[in-house]
Amino acid sequence: MYLLRRMATRQARPLELLYLAVDRMIMTLAPVLKLCGFKLLERPAAWFESWSKGALFDCRMCGRCVLSKTGMTCPMNCPKQLRNGPCGGVRQNGNCEVSAEMKCVWLEAWAGTGRMRRGGRLTKLIRPVDHRLEGSSAWLRRLAERSAEGSAPR
Repeated sequence: MYLLRRMATRQARPLELLYLAVDRMIMTLAPVLKLCGFKLLERPAAWFESWSKGALFDCRMCGRCVLSKTGMTCPMNCPKQLRNGPCGGVRQNGNCEVSAEMKCVWLEAWAGTGRMRRGGRLTKLIRPVDHRLEGSSAWLRRLAERSAEGSAPR
């Protein structure tokens, strides 16, 4: 899992393009999905999201996905679950102070954002984790919020 996660960070740009394409496709399907009912779709959407993002990004299903903002690196993989940067305990070699065999998640995120089309997005603060959302589909929540706002795909 760890090796796949590191590979995903190294391939941040193509994965970002895939992410944007899937995002547009889902927004196109929004009216149909809305008719089905977002509550009814929650379980299958959460399962599919957990399966797909778990395999590639070692996703922890926090309910508020920020992969597109963190270089396709899930910050929830940080042993301290920090959402806005490294803790200050990064070792000289760039590894985590808690898990010495693991690269600091935030150093990977920084490298990943540099590879993305709109690199350098780590300058904005990320909302703290809302633990009530754990295990739910971030994709479906985002779709419901955006369709309620009438937003166009970004």
